[in-house]
Amino acid sequence: MRRITGKGGGDSLIEMSPTESLSDDGNGYHQHASSSTGSLQQGQPEFPLTPDVCVETCESLNTSQASLASSDCSDNTWGRSPTLEQISSFTGLRRKRALFLKYRSRIGKQKLSKDSVFFRDGIRRIDFVLSYVDDKDCEKKQERRRIYEANLKNAGLELETEDKSESEDGKTYFVKIHAPWEVLATYADVLKIKVPFRVTDMPDDQEMPMNWLSTPFRLPKNIMNPEPDYFTAPFSKSKADFFLIDNQDTFFPPSTRNRIVYYILSRCLYVSENCGDKKGIKRLLNNGSYTSAFPLHDSRYWIKSKDINCESERYDLYKHWARFFCFFKEQPINRIRKYYGEKIGIYFAWLGFYTEMLLFAAVVGAICFLYGFLTYDDNEWSKEICSDEIGGKIVMCPLCDKKCSYWKLNTTCNSSWQSHLFDNVATVFFAIFMGIWVTLFLEFWKRRQARLEYEWDLVDFEEEQQQLQLRPEYETRCTKSKENPITKEQEGVLDKTATYLAGKFFLCWASVILWISLIIACIIGVIAYRLAVYAAFASIMKDSPTNQLEVVGPYITPQLATSVTASCINFVIIMILNLMYEKVAVWITDMEIPKTHLEYENKLTVKMFLFQFVNYYSSCFYVAFFKGKFVGYPGKYAYMFGGNLRNEECDPGGCLIELTTQLVIVMTGKQVWGNIQEALLPWVMNWWGSRKARSHPESLYSRWEQDHDLQSFGQLGLFYEYLEMVIQFGFITLFVASFPLAPLLALFNNIIEIRVDAWKLTTQFRRPVAAKAHSIGAWEEILNGMAVLSVVTNAFIVAFTSDMMPRLVYMYAYQPQGQMNMKGYINNSLSVFNVSEFEDSSRPEEAENPMWFNITTCRYRDYRYPPGHEKQYFHTMQFWHILAAKLAFIIIMEHVVFLVKYFVAWLIPDVPSDVRARVKRERFLVQEYLHDYEVNKLKIQLSQQDNKECTCTPMIYPTLPKHEVLSEVL
Repeated sequence: MRRITGKGGGDSLIEMSPTESLSDDGNGYHQHASSSTGSLQQGQPEFPLTPDVCVETCESLNTSQASLASSDCSDNTWGRSPTLEQISSFTGLRRKRALFLKYRSRIGKQKLSKDSVFFRDGIRRIDFVLSYVDDKDCEKKQERRRIYEANLKNAGLELETEDKSESEDGKTYFVKIHAPWEVLATYADVLKIKVPFRVTDMPDDQEMPMNWLSTPFRLPKNIMNPEPDYFTAPFSKSKADFFLIDNQDTFFPPSTRNRIVYYILSRCLYVSENCGDKKGIKRLLNNGSYTSAFPLHDSRYWIKSKDINCESERYDLYKHWARFFCFFKEQPINRIRKYYGEKIGIYFAWLGFYTEMLLFAAVVGAICFLYGFLTYDDNEWSKEICSDEIGGKIVMCPLCDKKCSYWKLNTTCNSSWQSHLFDNVATVFFAIFMGIWVTLFLEFWKRRQARLEYEWDLVDFEEEQQQLQLRPEYETRCTKSKENPITKEQEGVLDKTATYLAGKFFLCWASVILWISLIIACIIGVIAYRLAVYAAFASIMKDSPTNQLEVVGPYITPQLATSVTASCINFVIIMILNLMYEKVAVWITDMEIPKTHLEYENKLTVKMFLFQFVNYYSSCFYVAFFKGKFVGYPGKYAYMFGGNLRNEECDPGGCLIELTTQLVIVMTGKQVWGNIQEALLPWVMNWWGSRKARSHPESLYSRWEQDHDLQSFGQLGLFYEYLEMVIQFGFITLFVASFPLAPLLALFNNIIEIRVDAWKLTTQFRRPVAAKAHSIGAWEEILNGMAVLSVVTNAFIVAFTSDMMPRLVYMYAYQPQGQMNMKGYINNSLSVFNVSEFEDSSRPEEAENPMWFNITTCRYRDYRYPPGHEKQYFHTMQFWHILAAKLAFIIIMEHVVFLVKYFVAWLIPDVPSDVRARVKRERFLVQEYLHDYEVNKLKIQLSQQDNKECTCTPMIYPTLPKHEVLSEVL
């Protein structure tokens, strides 16, 4: 069997002649091994053949072929040639010739290393793999593949095809792709990839004092810094001898190689030039011509490769990074970047830095919570609520119409104690601290990001990304061209009329607004559920057996049941809407046809975040700023949309404890569900997909088949990781005043998240195509916006949701004895209503009234004049004093925090001074070395002209074959 591979042949098809099929050199493995290594002598069999196989093959051939096949069997383990009588004795074992070929392929496969990432010659590295299932009934797909692979060869790539008989399922073909040096050098020049030209002479960073304390958290130096530090410059093919090229095969790391190959795959035509401009592997995957396209992992993750030419970086990453027991260790960021590329590397760098900064917020939040716990017994207003003399004698008005009865204030004793854990003086301090913490986090991240930009050769990367990383989908739709005002080169542009732009803009954003409106409608539905179900819970739980439980009975109240069930329903709705909107957002963004990958991700980010913001935070905004604020008063309650559902009142312990409950359920539920979905789902799918392959010997399960059975990471895989963390960032900043332990929960989650993401990326997903990114993109602006908004929301939470301001106003202005304490606060904060003034529609039913009911007035939370007063049921002057104090607090807190934020941002430079010096030093050296290089080259040319030996431009590779270059820039 002979495979036509490489750029010198025709199509990558499998050809066979009757004589070649059974010759010793017919098998592709043997052919390459004998020609490249010389380890097998000509005519020596590569493996022993059994009688069954020889007979099965010989029976399928004609007489002349049978005699030839019998001669081939003469060198097998029988030790002699089988006679025709021996052959005919096995006539009952007729098989197809394909079985023989498959058997030989399997035996040849056993000769290869399981972790081989090379062609059959053992020299050319596999940079990319395409797979497809040959559909003989669909000639169109076959033609697309034939033209596409021919164009790949014209572009300089070398191909080698694995027949379906050599795959585990017997159906899948694998096309292995190798990029030779000439192709890599050409496209490295096109993409302006920076490569080393000199070892750095800048001093290493000085070790910090007491650095030994961090030794348990450190990784070995060879893991943290796999490569020495170099000065780099954009690669130029004409100046190849200017750079430090020791070995062409290893000069470009595998991540750079697969990035270059994917660049070519994305721009190669799969139809004839006169049939249109259809190109790109992405479209071929969408129309089913190919089933997958991926670069290879370099080894198995649990054991090093036996091939000394394989780096086994995947194994090192798993050992030192992806295992959960490494959770206390630092991340090998440089090795992650080297293996997966800068885009994934900078995500894990940001996630690790975010987790480190959460440690400080978590410690301060835990201290604030501990303060509330230690001052438990100093809570004067809770003592009054729980007292039989005060709270036991105060009768409160019903919380709903008809089905709710009068109740005594001391029944809320437990909820008032719980509320004190979060609603105390430390809450104000923590809200201010988090406003400053957010600024420190963002400013220090900018410095960390600037250092990574320099270390990873990403300085000035944005411009080249805009110019060179155009999306193939955009290039395909371009029908006109115009001159770029910067480069002065012709570039493709879309034919956009004013009507087309207006229609597309309206359609896209109308869809976004429609889905946001759907979320708001769902939230209104949850609110209606709260209002309708509370009365039912109040009636059912009045005589519920749970009231008799000594430990949990007092905590199971209608308010708690309503809040918890509504939060759970809201969480389920959030998850369902997320799944639906993800596809809609991708469809809308595809329809806009963004020009570059960066523009595509930014547009998708804005749409997804707007949706997720409303989806996740709307319920928390409702509880924090709307619930209990527009309820009216007894006798004149406010109803939802003028209907029969009375607006919801706060829990007797205050709305802050309800906001805490809502925040804990949504935040914790999302994180737990996210980790289960991220870890368990890929594992189950991989386990099911590879169940057949696990029964085969290891030597039969090739590297490309192993990776083919893994899950695809996808173009937007990293996008959802960012989205998950940014949503979490909103929970711990926008509403942190209601739950100081939120940063601690986020810290625990992120410690697990880092290892889960590392584990699934290393073990459960195919190797992603390497991509460059100099920052976290649009997420940085979103984080800045949320940081500003968090100051406002926390100020409003402390002022309007918490009871902090009413208590302070009472203590300083309305304490009857003039003392600085809270005695008498409960009685002062409750207004009086005459029960005879209840309307029939809201008056409790007789059956609902308690046995002790014999009252003329009831109390409710508000500051209004009592019945009989000339301004009865109007707000008292204390209400307006409290409102003024709330507004003053908001203004003062916002100005103080913003002043500190901007001062800290001004004080901390975005780029460290040593990084700025290194960038200037590198630019200077590039100019100086290039100048010296050009001068020396000119001297060589002049001397060669004088000697009349050569007049050509000196190059280290003067006679390289030419090939097509797929680049709109060149």
